[in-house]
Amino acid sequence: MSKIEPIIAIVGRPNVGKSTLFNRIAQKRKSIIHSEAGITRDRLYELVNWTGSQFVLIDTGGFVPESTDKIESAIRYQVQMAIEEADLVLFMVDVEDLVTTMDREIAGMLRISGKQILLVVNKSDNEEREQQIFEFFEFGFGEPFPISAINGRRIGDLLDAILEKLPVDAPAEKESEEDHLELAIVGMPNSGKSSIVNALIGAEKAIVTDIPGTTRDSVDSEIKYYGQKVTIIDTAGLRRKKNISSNVEFYSMVRANLAIERCQVALMVIDATKGFSRQDANIIRAIIDKKKGLIVAVNKWDLMDKATNTARDYKQTIIDQYRALEHYPVLFVSALTKQRVSKILGEVMEVYRYRQLRISTAKLNEYFQTVIDRTPPPATKGKHIKIKYVTQLKKDPPIFAFYCNDPQDVKEEYKRFLENKLREEFRFAGVPLTIYFRQK
Repeated sequence: MSKIEPIIAIVGRPNVGKSTLFNRIAQKRKSIIHSEAGITRDRLYELVNWTGSQFVLIDTGGFVPESTDKIESAIRYQVQMAIEEADLVLFMVDVEDLVTTMDREIAGMLRISGKQILLVVNKSDNEEREQQIFEFFEFGFGEPFPISAINGRRIGDLLDAILEKLPVDAPAEKESEEDHLELAIVGMPNSGKSSIVNALIGAEKAIVTDIPGTTRDSVDSEIKYYGQKVTIIDTAGLRRKKNISSNVEFYSMVRANLAIERCQVALMVIDATKGFSRQDANIIRAIIDKKKGLIVAVNKWDLMDKATNTARDYKQTIIDQYRALEHYPVLFVSALTKQRVSKILGEVMEVYRYRQLRISTAKLNEYFQTVIDRTPPPATKGKHIKIKYVTQLKKDPPIFAFYCNDPQDVKEEYKRFLENKLREEFRFAGVPLTIYFRQK
């Protein structure tokens, strides 16, 4: 059973320690920390797991009410969008400064939002400072929660408090007695995701059910494809459209990642008229990193001038920008004219089949014995690496282990060589492969 993770947004004025808290909880140095106000401009998020529960944590920029500065205005709008999306807001203040006018303005905005608020008082490094948190009761958000993000004081307690405020029953997909394919349709806004979903559903004429609440702003659709159930996870566009590209990019990535977490195969939709963008590459990287099946659909192909753009040239341009895509299917479609849309589900099922594929140890070793004899691993520091045997550890996604005498000395280039040979013999089209080298 899959579910959509709750969203937690960290909100506050500049320099109260939001990015430090984000990094502490995410356990990564992902946000830039600096004393200059406004450093956090691009929004960041991380999927956090605490005692078996997961949520998406968003780091927002310093909120400056009523500022006319262009950057601060853009940050303010992004913060407002984060609050709108969030299930819980961590309102962060600084015990060293006590209550400021800016804190009061932000608190007023949060009260109007109607969201659940957890008031977090940062820089409470010791018992003496904790005695000053009573100043913050005036906000009316209940008992303030003292922490020190810089040294980790009471962060575990804060995470427990966060989980207590989240819904006990998170929105979940309807349970199914059988395993079935979950397909996520992802991509940038206006690339044609919903049009492709509608075309897929309309082409099959067999909607089993609509499941409300499993994605924000949309419903999942279940269809039958040659008797096999497929759940289509549509990532809807933004609720509000503004001409601030960083908002669009950030929230597209949030929604895409939530959908990618749930699926086995992702259909990445690219707008042919806009070309392959950095953000397209980021979403594809997330799909591959999460070891999900991947198919690229270049939509709006009917609008392209075929005299200057052939499918082969366009595909090569994409591969030149993102080399790993040479192992993944690329379809050129038009949701408007239905051009090649009928081929999408066939390709999806093929990728799904490769995710489930298990190669016997005997067959793997018979094949790789010849490969390794012809091209053995390069020696390192005069030591010869001997690969004894290979086996598939698991499927869905496929993981392989090569057992050898010195696994730490196997070079990355040779690892890629073995992966290419694995694909050459057994294909695994559209599926990320994981290869480990282990001691034998």
